[in-house]
Amino acid sequence: MVDKFVGTWKMISSENFDDYMKALGVGFATRQVGNRTKPSLIINMDDQGMICLKSQSTFKTVEVQFNLNEPFEETTADDRKTMTVFSLENCKLVQKQKWDGKETTIEREVTGDGKLIAVRNRFLITYIRNLSQMACSFF
Repeated sequence: MVDKFVGTWKMISSENFDDYMKALGVGFATRQVGNRTKPSLIINMDDQGMICLKSQSTFKTVEVQFNLNEPFEETTADDRKTMTVFSLENCKLVQKQKWDGKETTIEREVTGDGKLIAVRNRFLITYIRNLSQMACSFF
C-alpha cells in the first residue's frame, strides 16, 4: 500500500501555507522563506518496511525514517520537537505530530491522476499542497 507513495514528488502548488504556519507559531522570517520554498518530497521504503520521507529544497532538507504505527521523535523543518506517528488510513499516509500540548495532522493521498495531495490541519486552518511525480532519471 505504501508503494504508491514511493518516488520523487515536485510541488506544483500550495494553498494557505502562511496561515497554517502562523497557527503553528512560526515566526515571520521563517514563514517568508517557507512561502517561497518549493521542496521536492522523496519517499522510499526498504526491504524491512522502514520508510524514509525526505523534504528537500535549496533552503533546507529534512529527513525522517520510520515504521508505520511506531511513534518516534521528530525535529520538523521549523525546528519543533514532536512525537510523530505515521499510519495508513483509508488509502492515505497519515502523519500525526504532537508537541507542547498541541497537535497537527498531515494526510497524503495519491489521486487517480497520479498527483500527491498533502492536506494539513491545525485548528481550523487547512493547508493543501499538490505534487506531481517526477520521472526517474539515471546518471
